Amino acid sequence: MAVAVRESRMFASLSHRNYRIYFVGALVSNIGTWIQRVAQDWLVLELSGGSAVAVGITTALQFLPALLLSPGGGLLADRVDKRLLLAVTQTWMAASALVLGVMAIAGVARTWHVYVIALVFGIGSAVDVPARQAFVTEVAGRANLTNAIGLNSASFNAARLIGPGVAGLIIGVWGSGWAILTNAISYAAMLLALMALHVADLDRTKPVARAKGQVREGFRYVAARPDLLVALGVGFAVGTFALNFQLTNAVMVSKEFGLGARAYGWAGSVMGIGSLAGALLAARRSRAPALKCVVGASLVFAVLLGLLGFMPGYWTYLLLLPLVGLAGLLTMTATNMFVQTTSDPSLRGRVMALYAMVMMGGTPIGAPLMGWLAQVFGPRAPLIGGAVLQVATIGAVLVVVRARFGSADQWRPAGSVDQGAAPADEVPPEVALPPE
Repeated sequence: MAVAVRESRMFASLSHRNYRIYFVGALVSNIGTWIQRVAQDWLVLELSGGSAVAVGITTALQFLPALLLSPGGGLLADRVDKRLLLAVTQTWMAASALVLGVMAIAGVARTWHVYVIALVFGIGSAVDVPARQAFVTEVAGRANLTNAIGLNSASFNAARLIGPGVAGLIIGVWGSGWAILTNAISYAAMLLALMALHVADLDRTKPVARAKGQVREGFRYVAARPDLLVALGVGFAVGTFALNFQLTNAVMVSKEFGLGARAYGWAGSVMGIGSLAGALLAARRSRAPALKCVVGASLVFAVLLGLLGFMPGYWTYLLLLPLVGLAGLLTMTATNMFVQTTSDPSLRGRVMALYAMVMMGGTPIGAPLMGWLAQVFGPRAPLIGGAVLQVATIGAVLVVVRARFGSADQWRPAGSVDQGAAPADEVPPEVALPPE
């Protein structure tokens, strides 16, 4: 009986028609995204003569807009119809993938073309991510938010499991361009899903009226919350120094182990097994994790990441990848759940934009740095160095926050807006904005 209850809880959000449709559309689109991630990095390696730095620059350019534009994207998500906003961003990214795919197939793509299109793609993603994060509540309902976050992670990591293997096959038979073109086509599934939703059944948050200083308001809200500052610090450390597996897997497989695209694709798929398991475990939660769980998970992830850098051969590397994927996914999902469920609904788009900004916006720093480490010190350096930098950054954040707010037992409890701490249209007193 207990097992049946847990399984029921694991898939609770799928009882909602809107969420089922959204889930399927997102899964197909996510598979396409992972196919392109693998294909784009392999294309850059081919065009640049195997340069890890070029792969790092491509990744940095793709995520640079998240650092610069996410706060504005989050405000848009709070102000406008999220469903229509997502339709625009998904179309934008589909067009970017289409152009790059056609250029690669035609044989006219050069490294600088990939740089430019990665940047254009990143502009759409900077607006898309906070809108998607905030839209989850509308399609699943506030009562199922933690479960929906877990299932979204399951969808993303099921795609990680499927996508790289498919990418390796497509690249091996037809080339990188056709793999990238596959992603362009996959966006149609998400667009069709958005069109098929019953708008009347969406659990909508009241749009925020236009006013001065609304982006700044989001920053002030987070700055007054020591728990959110720590969670975002974890997100920055993980996003900047640990989540560079497109680059680290590519250089380890090609440079350290001397293997090709198919082996690279399998590395991503094997890692996805652990990530999918972590997502399903997260989906069984009835409440968001405590902050200490967020920090603890990130430190376990760092240890496993460092160990991965010492694996002597391809098969031992593959053996550890699922555990690394499991730890990484649990860390990301725990952080996402904590930030989303403890934020005021009227500010959620802006708060999630800041979360996206630190998770993805650190990549323009981390990706070139990891590429440089691989180029200078060898393929293992980004894994070992990334683990060390991740731990050092989280430690520094804890020291700074504690110096400002005192020890953790003096921090005011955040409370969960979506789990009964306060009505959805009210700001709990413990998370209210400080006076100007």
